[in-house]
Amino acid sequence: MPWSLVDGHWTGPRTTVAVRTRYIDDVLDEALRRGVEQVVILGAGFDARAYRIPRIERTRVFEVDHPATQSRKKDVLTRRLGALPAHVSLVPADFATRTLDEVLVVAGFRRERQTFFICEGVTHYLSASAVDALFRHVAGSAVGSRMVFTYIHRGMLDGSAAFRGAADTLATVRRVGEPYTFGLDPAELAPYLTARDLRLVEDVGASEYRERYLAPRGRGGEVPAEFQRAALAEITERSPSTARLSWTARTPRQGV
Repeated sequence: MPWSLVDGHWTGPRTTVAVRTRYIDDVLDEALRRGVEQVVILGAGFDARAYRIPRIERTRVFEVDHPATQSRKKDVLTRRLGALPAHVSLVPADFATRTLDEVLVVAGFRRERQTFFICEGVTHYLSASAVDALFRHVAGSAVGSRMVFTYIHRGMLDGSAAFRGAADTLATVRRVGEPYTFGLDPAELAPYLTARDLRLVEDVGASEYRERYLAPRGRGGEVPAEFQRAALAEITERSPSTARLSWTARTPRQGV
């Protein structure tokens, strides 16, 4: 891959994907050290964390994705590893016919156990109602469980904020048939999560990525996309009025 050509044409996404991967690895590692019992990877695609993160084999990992993607991944894993590791369950989910609740329970997911949810490169391909349903589903798990998710700044979609590289990114995802459809305003993220029985632990973006991961390695001049962010949330005590909804949206491939 001629990375210099990619970076010259489309500034930001490659660096952003690299640092957000490291960030999610770090918060997952922290969860494993705290003794989390289950990991659920939503829209898993070809995510390899279940096979490369130390100590993750001590937990139960559920990878949720479309049946076609899961079939391809299973073939690759079987060729590379010989068999699917015992701690991993591939959960094929066609949300046109079944809900997230249903497919996870059938796969052996236990709602009362401490769980760490990963939702990388997914929310910005969903509708507002689908994201709402997804977060409410996660909030129905054991109190103290956590979720890390990526999102894009809503200003990129409604034009209320200008970001370097945004126009090229929007054009590219439309061209490949996966347009961005949902974003959040970082200033409104905490109350959005609170309304869904989730507490914002931290919200990170380009400046935090540079400070934590790039500058210490002498790469502070690299420019992550300002409109791409990641957040860590924790499940709080549920309010009596919280409705449990089913996530019935399509699960897109993991994108940028």
